[in-house]
Amino acid sequence: MLLGTQAFSHGDNAEISANFHTLHASFLLPTTITLYNKCPHPVWPGIQPSAGKPLLARGGFKLRPNKAYSMGLPPLWSGRFWGRHGCSFDASGRGRCATGDCGGSLFCNGLGGAPPATLAEITLGQDQDFYDVSLVDGYNIAMSITPFKGSGKCSYAGCVSDLNLMCPVGLQVRSKDNRRVVACKSACFAFNSPRYCCTGTFGNPQSCKPTAYSKIFKAACPKAYSYAYDDPTSIATCTRGNYLICCTINKRISVWVAVVLATGQWGPWVLDHVSMASEIALHDFIKF
Repeated sequence: MLLGTQAFSHGDNAEISANFHTLHASFLLPTTITLYNKCPHPVWPGIQPSAGKPLLARGGFKLRPNKAYSMGLPPLWSGRFWGRHGCSFDASGRGRCATGDCGGSLFCNGLGGAPPATLAEITLGQDQDFYDVSLVDGYNIAMSITPFKGSGKCSYAGCVSDLNLMCPVGLQVRSKDNRRVVACKSACFAFNSPRYCCTGTFGNPQSCKPTAYSKIFKAACPKAYSYAYDDPTSIATCTRGNYLICCTINKRISVWVAVVLATGQWGPWVLDHVSMASEIALHDFIKF
């Protein structure tokens, strides 16, 4: 079952170029989710439904910079979204992405993305929705979730820092020419240790605690999940909301966080600016 508001074709040229009026039209649907690429490069969103939930937009497509795509979510839908980067596909939709690849296909068709990949996760409930941005599978691009037209806390979730700029050497995924970091692994994926993966004797919140690696992720992105048993406040809730998922990097926050990590000087002003970044993203989208 395919759900969405746009039609698109096969191949690397398949792209979505929806404007804001699409979002207005979709308010009649129970829940609208809009993917908005604020990154300076194309992103190929991947979508994986939870078991038994319908597939959306064939699981993936191309989204050029400053373009958006809105879709209606069926009641009680749950799943995850991520961004693929550095992709190339032929006319049949076969190819490869540098990060977040899903079996070498433009349309993920229910497959998940290869880690490391930043995840935006959402579960629609009868009375309340739950959502978060997770770094448990690592990081490849900055992502945020901003709810609107809902009630309750409806807080921002996300990671708008460029973790690739501050990724420890042992976690780095580098480009083919070795000139830059294109993704940052989780410690679990890099070292496959129960301590980092929260498995075996570490498979509970009491024994699996933050590590030096997850603390780097948390310092850079306090509004995102940094490891499996992270603070439950990393999960946000909203009632009858619509959701904006952005690919966006706030360079000022990345610089501030780099200074924090280097100096150890931390303060509430960083969290204030993280919250401000979500408001700016939504304001920019409305203008778009």
